[in-house]
Amino acid sequence: MPLIAILVLLIQVSFAFHALKTGRPYWWVFVIMSFPVMGCLIYYFTEVFPNSREHRNAHKTARKIVRALKPDAELHRRAEELEICGSVDNKIALALECMNHQMYDDAVKLYESCLQGAFQTDGALLFGLARAAVEAADWNKATVTIARIKAVAPTLRPQEVRLLEARILEGQGNTDAALAIYRELVPVFVGFEAHCRYGDLLSRLGQHEAASHVFDEVIKRAKRFKSAIDEEQEWVSFARRSIVNS
Repeated sequence: MPLIAILVLLIQVSFAFHALKTGRPYWWVFVIMSFPVMGCLIYYFTEVFPNSREHRNAHKTARKIVRALKPDAELHRRAEELEICGSVDNKIALALECMNHQMYDDAVKLYESCLQGAFQTDGALLFGLARAAVEAADWNKATVTIARIKAVAPTLRPQEVRLLEARILEGQGNTDAALAIYRELVPVFVGFEAHCRYGDLLSRLGQHEAASHVFDEVIKRAKRFKSAIDEEQEWVSFARRSIVNS
């Protein structure tokens, strides 16, 4: 029993120290020290858990479950909001949801409908349109849109714009030029998409050893730098699957 009491006291002191160190109200120390175990639990779930990685992961898991049960619920909600108010923000929200549902042609139309009046040179909208056009394999529209981005917003997301250019060249069959851009991007691109697209193209061209090297590098980097971003985890999974299937 004395050992348990000492352990509980150490836990209470640790929680009290955390409360003081992080600038919580002083009365938390009274709660923690006055109510062994329960005080610590109340403090954790009230002050610590809501801002923790565990809470964010739980929230993501809940969203995934909702999407699995009602995969089109968010799409319908965004469409209804657009019917009520045809604002640019609502069009963008629906376009992003269309992208999530691989409805790329619809996303293209929504972005194009936004690029009117004061928004016709909006760089963020043009980038959204370029990305949607690339996913829709509309290489001409994507090329024209990227040219517009370079004209009106030359400093906007340069690496991502360059990646779209590589994908356009790849889609048009100009694989040598696409490979050159991928090689240019791999050392500097933030995230794993450029690496995985480069490795995938190498694999499809029959350069399996070089592709495996690229995918191995993705997995090594993923182990060193943990990322909570779902999209990055998807690219890591893509790299692992590609190595298995090579």
